[in-house]
Amino acid sequence: MDSRRRRRPLMAEINVVPLIDVMLVLLIVFMITAPLITQGVRVDLPQADAEIVDDNDDLTLVVSINSDGLYFISLGEVSEEPESVPLETIGENVRVIMNQNPDVPVFLEADAAVNYGLVMSLMATLEDAGAPSVRLITQPPTLGL
Repeated sequence: MDSRRRRRPLMAEINVVPLIDVMLVLLIVFMITAPLITQGVRVDLPQADAEIVDDNDDLTLVVSINSDGLYFISLGEVSEEPESVPLETIGENVRVIMNQNPDVPVFLEADAAVNYGLVMSLMATLEDAGAPSVRLITQPPTLGL
């Protein structure tokens, strides 16, 4: 009868396996949703097999043209509802930014449906404003699956 009354000692360890499972699921959820919550101008970028630019700069200047031919400019963070800017204003803004910090990389993203002439006039405006080199943003080509 004494053996029945004896209880096993309580285990004082914490089982961390469920905690690890939950953390891995949360990590996957955040990795999937983070690229989806970026905000900015909706641009359907052309596809090109280009080299990926490893740019670790904190401050980048992105000039965009959407499918309607409207221009947008953003330095660093993108506002929730960007407002279109005339081409002349973009030139003035880029000139001021380049005078203050000439090492800021300048990126150009243009919708695939935009007229080539609009892209070239924007590139000429950026070069006249003092941007030494303008990098074009493209999407990697999709495989025909």
